[in-house]
Formats: sequence, structure tokens, C-alpha cells
Amino acid sequence: MSLPADLIYSGAVKRIPLDGDWTLYPVRPHDGPVSSPDDLLNASLDPVPAVVPGNVEIDLMRAGKLDDPYVGTRIYRLREIEAYDWWYVREFDAPAEPPAGPVRLVFEGIDCLATVWLNGEVLGETDNMLIPWSFDVTDRLGRGERTRLAVRIASPVRAAREYSYEPWLTAVSTGYEHLYVRKAPHMYGWDIAPRVITAGIWRSVGLEVHGRDELVDVGYAVESIDDGTAMLKIGWQLRTDAPDLDAIELTVTGECDGNRFERTFRPLFIAGELRLEVPDARLWWPKGYGEPDLYEVRWELRRDGALAHVSTHTVGLRTIELERTELGGEDGAFLFRINGEPIMCRGTNWVPLDAFHSRDVSRYDRALELIDDLGCNIVRCWGGNVYEEDSFFDFCDRHGIMVWQDFAFACAFYPQEPDFLERVRLEAQAVVRRLRNHASLILWSGDNEVDMFYQMRGLDPRINRISREVLPQVCAASDPYRPYLESSPYVASEVLRRKRRDQGLMPEQHLWGPRDYFKSSYYAENTASFASEIGYHGCPNVSSIRRFIEPDHLWPSAQTPGRERPWQENDQWRAHATDPEPVYGPYAHRIDLMANQIRELFGFYPDNLDDFALASQISQAEAKKFFIEMFRIGKWRRTGIMWWNALDCWPQFSDAVVDYYFAKKLAYWYIRRVQVPVCVMFDEPSAWTCRIVVANDTLKPACGQVQIVDAETDEVLLSDGFAVDPNANRAIGRVRVSRGEHRLFLISWEIDGQRYANHYLHGTPPLDLAWYRSLLPRIASLPGGFDPDAVAR
Repeated sequence: MSLPADLIYSGAVKRIPLDGDWTLYPVRPHDGPVSSPDDLLNASLDPVPAVVPGNVEIDLMRAGKLDDPYVGTRIYRLREIEAYDWWYVREFDAPAEPPAGPVRLVFEGIDCLATVWLNGEVLGETDNMLIPWSFDVTDRLGRGERTRLAVRIASPVRAAREYSYEPWLTAVSTGYEHLYVRKAPHMYGWDIAPRVITAGIWRSVGLEVHGRDELVDVGYAVESIDDGTAMLKIGWQLRTDAPDLDAIELTVTGECDGNRFERTFRPLFIAGELRLEVPDARLWWPKGYGEPDLYEVRWELRRDGALAHVSTHTVGLRTIELERTELGGEDGAFLFRINGEPIMCRGTNWVPLDAFHSRDVSRYDRALELIDDLGCNIVRCWGGNVYEEDSFFDFCDRHGIMVWQDFAFACAFYPQEPDFLERVRLEAQAVVRRLRNHASLILWSGDNEVDMFYQMRGLDPRINRISREVLPQVCAASDPYRPYLESSPYVASEVLRRKRRDQGLMPEQHLWGPRDYFKSSYYAENTASFASEIGYHGCPNVSSIRRFIEPDHLWPSAQTPGRERPWQENDQWRAHATDPEPVYGPYAHRIDLMANQIRELFGFYPDNLDDFALASQISQAEAKKFFIEMFRIGKWRRTGIMWWNALDCWPQFSDAVVDYYFAKKLAYWYIRRVQVPVCVMFDEPSAWTCRIVVANDTLKPACGQVQIVDAETDEVLLSDGFAVDPNANRAIGRVRVSRGEHRLFLISWEIDGQRYANHYLHGTPPLDLAWYRSLLPRIASLPGGFDPDAVAR
């Protein structure tokens, strides 16, 4: 029987990897039936070498049968292989020694609809790329014998056509196939990701050889923290073939920076709980609020006095609360408390790292280092993506980065049939049980914008059994100490009662709107307590554009000379907008949007690529800086912002502040400065002046010296000391301004010998691009600076 792997055993004694070289057989629809591994020998197929983990397109590229789909409009050619089936085959030597316990074949990720054969016999099937799958092979392996493993992956597009679709089911226009087939939603085409209906053994595969005695599951939770003492609850389960438990002894120890706990006991049953008081506990804190202390926990299972099994975990002690109201506005609330302290959230949305997910792991380190360097204390794992590997959460644990985890449902009405709901339940159980011991994980969210889809179509999202029944039941059963949010954003019954279809009544909002001037009323007067999405377009660096746009399409005017907005006719720019359809699909307008945002700020459309890229990056950088400052200045009326987004999953024109090739846009440097824990900022003009506000997002008093100068005249406008209470804001002065002027103010401050900087752009558009360009070196020269000559290049 095949089951999600995390529903079986979590502690393998020995793992025999089966990654590496495989053989891949593409099977086209007209190739005739290939229904078993033996048929591969008789069919006229054209196999290619494959590497696991991998995706079939990467193997085809490596074999010279597919050009890089990330260049030009080649991405559309992948539609030609959407209907293919794919066979992976390899041989290996089975373990020579007889196993003491179960042996399981574990696929950490198969994309997606697979049948698995071992030595010509069917082991089972999989129907979900998002979770691991496990097969019992204990009695199917001959000792030391050569063994043949085959995996057939069926076309998800063809499989999706076999379902019956109720008329009310809804999805993004290019993604109806994803309603029943459990792949990452973005893979069917999104505004941030191309349509890539890929296939592959995309995560590791191997044999897990278990012993006869194992600790198979452990869960940790902190029930309370009183006067520095943490009440730690531990639930555990073991597996043994011992006829009784008298011979079994368990010892658990935990240590962090000299603080230690230990308990040895004889179990009365195969499962139970411990409640341990940990005096003077070292607590886990988000970035800026304290150290993200972690305990190294070690379990030892002894049988008849002999050590039989060891299991180790890294555990953070902390409590989590989410205070939220049904309605937003002045009395609304959406506030996280960690260890009882209110947290001002500053962070970003984590979206796919690559359109081909087998590449994700190779991009983890650089991507996570960017998040850390940007000063993010929270990331939202967006619901259109896969569930990230434990190494992602390990990094966030160590660096004090809170994780908001959406379940992988986005922008759709999903089926409500019992069999589909049961598949959702198995998926959720596997995900929750795998990730629940990570200290960084602070929230389960049912989905991305599904409530909004119901609301916009005049329906009550409470009829969605996935987010209102299945997912909360799984979380309550498997992870009851962590908050659950029905949807992001959540549409409460009171919002529906007032018959409002806009999200202005919600405390947590996705602030997209008209995407006009970033200080327009839509942004400046928004009612959100917490913005979990807000973004603004920024052109990639010119050097990056040259890598994915072919030379004759590099600047649109080469195709359409004399046009004021020539990019509208450039098919390669549209393809990287990202538009999943070759001819004016749903996202073709996004290049025009980027150009219009330039015109909003500077009053014209640039007529060359260098100026276009620079103007766009300035527009994006100032916008995102303003969004973050707006929420920080509004503390505690506002409690968090997660801007969209850090890094692209393929080469494109987007809201990301770092492009697919890891080239930083100007916004990266501006965000890095305004997300420091103690930040000095200008409020917007009122009564001829701007307030100067210091935001202190730490649990210690902040004292320092600040100086503000005019960038053009070097006139010192403010020079003074400041002191701000813990976790508070304070206005420390005012600077006189006139809305009719365009001015740039440079802000620098020092705290405990460390220097920081920010700036403020004042004035009503249109601004002079040449004027801003001339002052960019002054901004770059401040502490935490950058190379002004490299901006947008």
C-alpha cells in the first residue's frame, strides 16, 4: 500500500540513496500503449539519460533535445510535451544483510501521477507532487540481488480531462487543470510564473532500512511561560517488536547554552506524553526581538540496557498567539505575539524558487541569505507554491525568521467531493506532521485568496469545506498549539453581512488595487492592520535582460519604431511579463503597467532601455520603501507588512527585488535600510512639516544620535540625540517642507557605534529623472550603501 511517507515512520536508521543516474523514456500519445516496464523494451522509443532529483525538461536540455525554455518565447514550446507520459528506470543492488525491521522505498517528491514497479510488480501509485510517498518493500527485495525500479508518470493534463467539473468551479484562466490534480498551482501559469506542466522525480528517492525498535514520532509544544519557566509538552510514539515493554527505556535530554533538561522513564505504552518544567528557559525570539535560541534534544531508546535507537531534534521554546478581529479599520487587529510580546512583522512573500522545482535546493542558500540580509523577521510561504524542505525551515529557525505557511491552494473554487477532501486531508497531515516542530513556523493559513474568490462572486466562503473543515481539523488534531487562519485574506461573516465586495473591512489585506502612484489614496489611506501582500513592478537589470531576451527584441522600438509604447507589440517582453498565452493572454498588460508606473513618477515614457530600466527601478524602490515606512510609522495601528516579493522563479519583468539570476534591483538596497530593527523615517507632509519618527522594533530602549541634511545643499536640518522606549515609536522632531518643491533628504543615525541610514524623497510627481539620477550617488554613499553606477545596469 502506498501512503504519504510522513504517515509512516519519521526516523530511518539507514538510508540507501537511489538518486543519480536513471534512464528517461518520453512516451508521446501516438506512440501506442506502454502499460508496463516490459513494454519499454518493445516500443520504438528514444530514451535519454536522466538525473534524479530532476525534471524531464532539464534532462531533455542536457541531451540536446530541448533549447533553454527561459530564453525568448521558447517557454510556449513546452505545451508540445504536456500530453506526454514519462518513464524513469534504474537498477540497483538490494541490501545484502537481512533487515531487522521494515524496509521502505521513499520518494520525497514525485511529480505527480505515478505508478511504481519493482522487478515488474506494481508497488502502488501516487497522486500528489507536494508530499513524500512510501512503499513497503520488506518482502520484495532479494538479498544482494540486482533490482529493477521503474516509475511511470502520466500526463496531468490528460488526467485532468477525465474529471467532471461543476459549473461553479473557478480557477485562474490558464489553470483549471490544477483543481483536481495536486501539483503546485503556479505550474499551470500565473502572473509570476510561466505555464510549465513538468514531470519528474523532483526530490530524493531511497530505501529506508529500519531497526526493530524505533522512536517514530515526537511532537513538541510550549504550553506556557511563567517567570522564565517554560512548560514543555512532548508527545511521543515508539515502535518495537518486543512482546512487552518492560525491557524498553527512554531518555530525553535537551541543552541550550548551558540550560538543560533530562528525563529517563520506562514507557507503559507505545505512545505517551511528557510535561517538563524548564526553569530559566532560553527562549526563541524573532529577529530583532532577541536571540533565536534552540535546544539540541536527544532521545535514546534502550532495550535490555543496550542502545537500540537515537533520534535528535532542534527545538525552540516559545509561545505563539494571533490576536485578530473579524473587521478591520481603526478598531481592527491582526497581531502576532511571541512569548507574550507584540511583534511588528517586517518581511516578504516566499514564492517558487524555480519553475523547475528540482532546482530549488541549489538556490536555497543564496535565496535565504538574501532574506536574512534584508532584515526580514517573517516570510509568508505563498499558497501557489510547493511546501519547502526542512532545510528551509532549519535556516529560519536559526535566524529568527518567522514563517507563515499557506496550504497549497490558491485563487480557485476547489472540488468539495468526499474523495477529493480525503486526499486533501492526507496531504495536510503529511505536511503538518513534518513541519510542526519548527520554532519558526508561527501560522497555518488555509489558502491564498480563495475566500476572496468566493467573495468576489457573491458566495459565502464558509461553504468551502477545505478551509472550514478539513484543514482546521488536521491542525487541531496534529498541531493544536499553533494558530490557524482560514484564508489569506480571511473574509469574515460580518464582512459578507454588510454586502461589501471590497477588502477594506478586513484587518489583513492584499493591497494590489489600481497599481497607480505609490502614494495615491489607495495606498496611503488603506485600512489594513496587516498587509500580507503588497507590491510594485521593477524592471530587471539590463545585463539580466540580455540573458533572456534575444538581441533583435532587446528594446521594443527595434520592432515598432516611432511608437510611444512599443513594448506592447514585443512578444518576448510579453512572454516574460509573465503571460502564459502566446497572444495577449491575461497578463499581457503587465509590461504596460510597469511603463505606466514610470510615467506616474517621472511624467514620460523613456525611449531607450537604459533609462527605462533605471526609471522603473527607482519607481519600485521608492514605492516599496514607502510601503514599509507607512506600516512602521503606523505601529501599533498597523502590525505587519509582507511585501511582494524577494526573488524571481524565472527571468521576468516583475515585482521581485532580486531577479532570477540573483542580480539586485535598487529596491533591495532601500528595503535593506528601512527594515533594520531601529529605523528613522519621515512621515508624510502635514501643515508644512514632516514628522521625524524613530521606530524601535526591539525589546530594549534605543538611544542614539541622528542627523538629517538636504542632499543638494548639505544644509543640516536636524541634529540631535534620541531615546525610544522598547517596542515603541517616537516622534523626535519636524522638518519644514513645501509640497511644491522636489527635495531629497539624507538621514543617518548611530546606535552603540553602529551607523545606519535612510532617505526621503519629497514632492509631487512628475519628478525629473536626470535630477534623481544626479543625486543617486549621495543616497548610495550613506551607510549600508551600494554602487550607484551598477544600478539597473
